Amino acid sequence: MNTVTCGSAPLRANKPFDRRGRPPAKHFQLHMNIFTTQAHQAADKTGVLELANDVDPRTLDLSGITRIDLQFPTFTDGRAYSQAYLLRRRLGFAGELRATGDVLIDQLLQMQRTGFDVAVLKEGVDASAAQRQLDRYAGFYQGSAVDTQPLFAKAA
Repeated sequence: MNTVTCGSAPLRANKPFDRRGRPPAKHFQLHMNIFTTQAHQAADKTGVLELANDVDPRTLDLSGITRIDLQFPTFTDGRAYSQAYLLRRRLGFAGELRATGDVLIDQLLQMQRTGFDVAVLKEGVDASAAQRQLDRYAGFYQGSAVDTQPLFAKAA
């Protein structure tokens, strides 16, 4: 059992930590596909709904929809995060959620945590740099839209 210091009081952890104080990666399942704009445009559009970021997803009929493209018109506009969360958690949408528009690598972790499966990178953004951003963090202690159970509540 490892000891972790939080403030001045040591905490006991049930799971071993690595040398950086992070839990082992086996407790996490982070995955997100990175697409280029060209690959996105060449993809099949059958069963795809392109949703503007000002539309309330709760008002839509999602039967027959296998993929929803959520748009980020600018990187500072985060309404698509809320749409993704609503689609995953409240509406139970199990299909693919794809982030399109002004998608930068700084946004990828938050996109993954709010329910996106695929990010279509803005033209000129390096896909290998995007993958390094995703690989940078082994996981998170908090739950997310996809995996609501926090780390401490998961079985070994």
